[in-house]
Amino acid sequence: MTEEERKELSVNRWRLVLGSQSDRDLEFSGSASELHALADMEDLLDYLYSRSSGDDVRDEGGRSGGRGDSNLSAAKWITKVRELFPNKTADVLEKHALDEFQLTELLTDKEVLEKMTPNMDLLKTIMQLRHLMKGEVLETAKRIAARVAEELREKLENSVRQSILGRIDRNSSSPVHTARNLDIKKTIRRNLKNYDSESGQLMLKEIYFSNRVKRYNNKTVIIAVDESGSMVGSVIYSAVMAQIISKLPFAEVKLVIFDTNIVDLTGQAEDPAEVLMSVQLGGGTDIGKAMCYCEQLISSPSQTVVICVTDLYEGGPVNRLMNVSRNIITSGAKLSYLTALDEDAKAAFDRNLGQQLADMGAFVGALTPDQLGDYIGRIFSGG
Repeated sequence: MTEEERKELSVNRWRLVLGSQSDRDLEFSGSASELHALADMEDLLDYLYSRSSGDDVRDEGGRSGGRGDSNLSAAKWITKVRELFPNKTADVLEKHALDEFQLTELLTDKEVLEKMTPNMDLLKTIMQLRHLMKGEVLETAKRIAARVAEELREKLENSVRQSILGRIDRNSSSPVHTARNLDIKKTIRRNLKNYDSESGQLMLKEIYFSNRVKRYNNKTVIIAVDESGSMVGSVIYSAVMAQIISKLPFAEVKLVIFDTNIVDLTGQAEDPAEVLMSVQLGGGTDIGKAMCYCEQLISSPSQTVVICVTDLYEGGPVNRLMNVSRNIITSGAKLSYLTALDEDAKAAFDRNLGQQLADMGAFVGALTPDQLGDYIGRIFSGG
């Protein structure tokens, strides 16, 4: 690239950053087709970012300086963004449109939804704006929720199942001689006496295999999920984890979502998309009430794990929450309060209440889905 071409590229980029109001000072440079594409890109950026100064460029006559289509609809906007910008840039623009400039029309148009990239950010926004959706738009949103949930399941299932099922009993020999069950440490240790110093080789006369066993009784896993707006990421992962655990041969899953009310979604535990589209984000929180409901679901305490996913900002009587938590623990059931359940496991929660519950004997902490799999696996194996 020549110095002149680099200068043109720099000027064009600055013009896009500064917007059409800078056209008296900065002019686009390039061929006719390049100028047309740059003008279209400017229109797309103006459509979005002029909102920060209070202008709504969707209105007829709202644009005066651009050379592209001044009456962009949300559908045209998302289509052109995907056509003209690299995928990573388009993803950023979509996120800004949804998070910062509240272009909710992007989620009330079936055509627009179908053009957007299904991912966690889009699913979070769909859940927050689901109340705006009806008919075909809502059905499209459900398909997006199902696709994102399925992708998360595929990503997590093997490691979570391995954490829970694949605990190795190294105290017994396995009749199944496969590379997967090879006990390398034991094989080396037992054959050290056969080491040939002249050749520098270890002669393996005996090869040992460990035994992968399921040393579990049937367990009940009760998952209660706080559906307050701050927990949206954890809600998504909770629904996917409930599906994964429900497929285990020895586990019965009961799934509850709550705010100040309680909804038992046990019948939908194997369909995370259905669960996610049932969530009503926002509102108050009554953790104690939800835990009282979960306590009623316990039939065999020693075989039950109760997991409450919440930020522990209790809106109901704290004494009730403490009392029911104590009752669950003393019954012999395992009780956990997960303050976050997502890939980052970064939690903002009531640390004072969390400490009180931890002192009582509950597990309190933020976990990634894989860590939750390890945690459940330890409980199931008696570790």
